[in-house]
Amino acid sequence: MSQRILHLGLGSFHRAHQAVYLQNLHALGDGSWTIAAGNIRGDASEAAAALTAQGGRYTLETVTPQGERRYEDITSIGEVVPFEPSLARLVALGADAATRIISFTVTEAGYFLDQHNRLDPSHPDIAADLKGGAACTIYGALAAILAERMRRGGRPVTLLSCDNLRSNGERFRGGMLDFLERCGQGALRDWVKRETTSPSCMVDRITPRPTPDVAHRVEIAVGWHDAAPVMAESFIQWVIEDHFAAGRPAWERVGAELVASVHAHEEAKIRILNATHSCLAWAGTLKGLRYIHEDLQDPAIRCFGFDYVTDDVIPCLNGPGHPSPIDLAGYRDLVLERFGNPYIQDLNQRVAMDGFSKIPGFIAPTVRECIALGKPMDAVAVLPALFFEFLRMWNDGRLPYRYEDGVMNPADVQAFFAAPDALGAFCGHTGLWGDLAGHSALGTALRSAHLRVLAFMAG
Repeated sequence: MSQRILHLGLGSFHRAHQAVYLQNLHALGDGSWTIAAGNIRGDASEAAAALTAQGGRYTLETVTPQGERRYEDITSIGEVVPFEPSLARLVALGADAATRIISFTVTEAGYFLDQHNRLDPSHPDIAADLKGGAACTIYGALAAILAERMRRGGRPVTLLSCDNLRSNGERFRGGMLDFLERCGQGALRDWVKRETTSPSCMVDRITPRPTPDVAHRVEIAVGWHDAAPVMAESFIQWVIEDHFAAGRPAWERVGAELVASVHAHEEAKIRILNATHSCLAWAGTLKGLRYIHEDLQDPAIRCFGFDYVTDDVIPCLNGPGHPSPIDLAGYRDLVLERFGNPYIQDLNQRVAMDGFSKIPGFIAPTVRECIALGKPMDAVAVLPALFFEFLRMWNDGRLPYRYEDGVMNPADVQAFFAAPDALGAFCGHTGLWGDLAGHSALGTALRSAHLRVLAFMAG
């Protein structure tokens, strides 16, 4: 009997990343694992319906920075679960003994955590789930699934976060246990602590939202009309802590790195790739640009990203007494080459989203370490200064696209720009800065960086 991975969050990234690793394992003749996947919300229903009609089959288009395209037939998703508010089929699959791993991609904003791994019970989605509502968050969905699994006799299972969240396994687990305690499910909380593991992992592949021209190219290349293709860069990486409760696929056979600790890899990736990505998207939007590769063609924007990594990130990650095992300068150059790929057509709109999660998750740690080291932080301060002006555009109704942010409170942003000192209010926001809120060094650096951003916008 095949062993199953149940994946929650049937988006493009999962289909261009985790599903591909299992597909490559199938190609080697190892078909011992399969994927069942579905969404815990009712959005993205069109793509899910198309996948259901195709029996889970779809085409992945990848493209190199030189424009070389490749097409792969992906069939590793054995069951696509149509969305229903009760999540009944997802619950049944998650409770089934054949399911050994429950993985999920819900974006970094979907965890509703602060820097201390504490849940935000005031968020409407979390509050609804705590009251036994529609289980629209990862915690509510997993509580329903794991309660049924426990009721059936509960074999161990791995809970695997695949999102761009620092220490994603550890932080998710803290949020999950907090959620169960808050909703009075002590027995289930004890069972989760005893019978599940939550390894951290680092995932990486630029995966834009598919556009109609992807489907057109796919149809020409493969000879059939695929209503649910995905497109990604050729680069792919997955680093996983090897701490599974009930077995796992032999992912190391197809290029995944199984390690004891993912810390060094995720710090490099989150600070160099993810933070720089956001920097480019915010800066490019302020300049009226549409795509990430266009942003890099602007010398000033490229300099923002390059200097941020070179001047502030590398000294923090590769300091005396704690050398990084990663060639950080080489990684920086690889990241910029990947971002400059003109064939990806990666939108600033996609990358700019969720800034209220990215400032504390991707950027504040470097600020905090610069302050602790007593070193200047002129380069990293540019990133939140860009986001501040990006928020001003949103507040003024001048953004050329719809901005999505799972944890932003619009009233907070409106309050920034209604305040006599808008930048000071921004620096003092605890949701963005935690214990750094109101810190004099942060305020001084941001005011200086803000002048640079204003000059950039006027140039």
